[in-house]
Amino acid sequence: MARSTYFYHEQQSKREDKYSDLKQQIKAIYHKHKGRYGYRRITLALKNLGFTINHKCVQRLMQSMQLRSCIRAVKYRSYKGQIGKIAKNVLQRQFKADKPNQKWVTDVTEFNVRGEKLYLSPIMDLFNGEIIAFQLQRRPLFGLVKDMLKDAIAKLSSNDKPIIHSDQGWQYQMRFYQQQLQQHGLIQSMSRKGNCLDNASMESFFGILKSECFYGEEFNSVEELEQTVKEYIHYYNHERIKVKLKGLSPVEYRTQSLKAA
Repeated sequence: MARSTYFYHEQQSKREDKYSDLKQQIKAIYHKHKGRYGYRRITLALKNLGFTINHKCVQRLMQSMQLRSCIRAVKYRSYKGQIGKIAKNVLQRQFKADKPNQKWVTDVTEFNVRGEKLYLSPIMDLFNGEIIAFQLQRRPLFGLVKDMLKDAIAKLSSNDKPIIHSDQGWQYQMRFYQQQLQQHGLIQSMSRKGNCLDNASMESFFGILKSECFYGEEFNSVEELEQTVKEYIHYYNHERIKVKLKGLSPVEYRTQSLKAA
């Protein structure tokens, strides 16, 4: 090794890391959110704390510290053929909404803990990605969807008539479900058969949920998982910031939009 090279590297090793404070902040944010934030959301969180930083720098520092966000995986399928009326695809992948309670999406997903299953049925508002209502049950019976719909409708004002989009799952073909939508003026929409992209927003939520609070975790019971999912959904609505919501959580974004209106 050349003499100059040796002394150069010796001096470099003695220099104070100019990113040491920033790294500590990145670690703190990463661990606070249990590894659920990637470099984009960590960049937004840092900016909310007053740091002026580029996302590429955050990505590089996270890589140097071997901090990686969670990975997503697969969903439960509830399609059992045509048992009732199939609605048209009114939503047509138009996943943006101009105001709250204009477009809703819903679906059912399955968890498995030590051979026992837990089913989640949520409704999401496409305006801000907020989970408006949800139900958890041990069996995928119609009451799972019926109770969720009842809770969601109770939060609507008399002027709110959202589109509610789902896949062609048997629950959404039930006469009672469709009658409830008609009675309250909601417009039913369904994905095309076997086309998960038509309900991509809900698919994305399930992927995030499972990667951030289920996969890689160990649960001793279904009751423990159920409590974890409830806590996560509250966290998702109130604390977890989104890049497309300008660094705000869904509830913060809705609150700001209503104040601005």
